[in-house]
Amino acid sequence: MTAIPYYHRIHKETDVFEHAFRNKIPCLLKGPTGSGKSRFVEFMAHQLGKKLITISCHEETSSTDLIGRFIIKGAETVWIDGPLTTAVREGAILYMDEVAEARPDVLVAIHSLTDHRRELFIDKLGETVSAHEDFMLAASFNPGYQRGFKELKPSTRQRFIALSFGYPEPKIETEILIKETGADPDVARKLVAIGNKIRNLTELGLAETVSTRLLVDAAKLIHSGLPRRLSVHVAVVEPLTDAPTTIEALRDLADLMI
Repeated sequence: MTAIPYYHRIHKETDVFEHAFRNKIPCLLKGPTGSGKSRFVEFMAHQLGKKLITISCHEETSSTDLIGRFIIKGAETVWIDGPLTTAVREGAILYMDEVAEARPDVLVAIHSLTDHRRELFIDKLGETVSAHEDFMLAASFNPGYQRGFKELKPSTRQRFIALSFGYPEPKIETEILIKETGADPDVARKLVAIGNKIRNLTELGLAETVSTRLLVDAAKLIHSGLPRRLSVHVAVVEPLTDAPTTIEALRDLADLMI
């Protein structure tokens, strides 16, 4: 039996997603790296009893990757459905992580699935597939990181309802660390305090700040027996920057707090 993904409800995001599913409305999750967007979708797929297909989008992700392609199998040429087509046919939840990173042809391909048509046109087959009753499209992007050409166009954004994700308040984030890792409550509180301290150091000019995911990693290392300071250095400080002076400053800060 598959374990239930742990997710701590913050507001009414679970209600919103469930209603979006029932009304066949695509859902866009906005928020920084490691703020729980992917875990939320995993949790909701489990709650709804639906198969989840995840696509991690990047600059080379094309519509062919999503829709499918012909391959040579023995003496035959056969068609293989891509993850998008599979989700449309089977009625799965398709989650496009960091959708703004994908090539423009990907966004064009999903447009007809995000309005009243709920159809996918497969050009190479000359076939139009009507979405299964239970098909749902969910996507995420990081508006703080993606700028300029990485920004989603209004014509795409307005095809989704949207939920904003951020880092939880300290009490909730502490509970998440304890639940996820079995960490000692005092250790969890100190890790959350370090995370919040670094998040407020805007003068460091970090491209990304401390995510809940990094704090969970640090808590896991500590719980398994790695020294506290070393755990914070490798799980929290080092992933944030390569600048030696910034690393040194963050290490000194973390050492004082843990």
